Amino acid sequence: MTNFAPYQDIPESTRALSPPAISSPRVASPRTSLDRTRNIGTTAVTSPSNQSTPRNDYFGGQQEPERVAWNAVAGLGRPREDVDMFETRLGLRMDYEACLAYLLLPPAGGVLLLMLEHRSDYVRFHAWQSSLLFAFVFVIHIIFSWSSIISWFLFILDLCLIGFLTMHAYKDAETLDRYEVPFFGGLASSILDDE
Repeated sequence: MTNFAPYQDIPESTRALSPPAISSPRVASPRTSLDRTRNIGTTAVTSPSNQSTPRNDYFGGQQEPERVAWNAVAGLGRPREDVDMFETRLGLRMDYEACLAYLLLPPAGGVLLLMLEHRSDYVRFHAWQSSLLFAFVFVIHIIFSWSSIISWFLFILDLCLIGFLTMHAYKDAETLDRYEVPFFGGLASSILDDE
């Protein structure tokens, strides 16, 4: 049975792994699955004089890929080293995924991210805020649909609001600050805190 609870860990990280094989003379096992050696990625301990950083045997002496930050260039030419791609479930960078909450036909994009993203509180906050805010804006559009001038004015305000919130979602990902719109931002934060 599938568990849809948010923030659940993947089964591979909670499963108990067998200890690594001893490098002494091997005795062949009748089961082929036991003949394979499993290296569970333990970090080798080295003296500080030999290397400046510890080496990881599992990845051939390189740093583990899930801790390697994206080196995309942020505004003003600074690298965004603290934005980590493995903090989200979908495999996208956290700042890009938070922007999608506003860019994917709101409020539908926010609802889609709420269903798919369970690891990042930052992305879930923006998905909640987008869903709540643009559902309210959609109701306002329906109420004023009788006037084409008001409808066009609201549409232009929607585009400005989408651009403004997308910019904040992208820039605030470095510090994980949450830009909250009045009422809907606080409501999104309280819903996220209750999850």
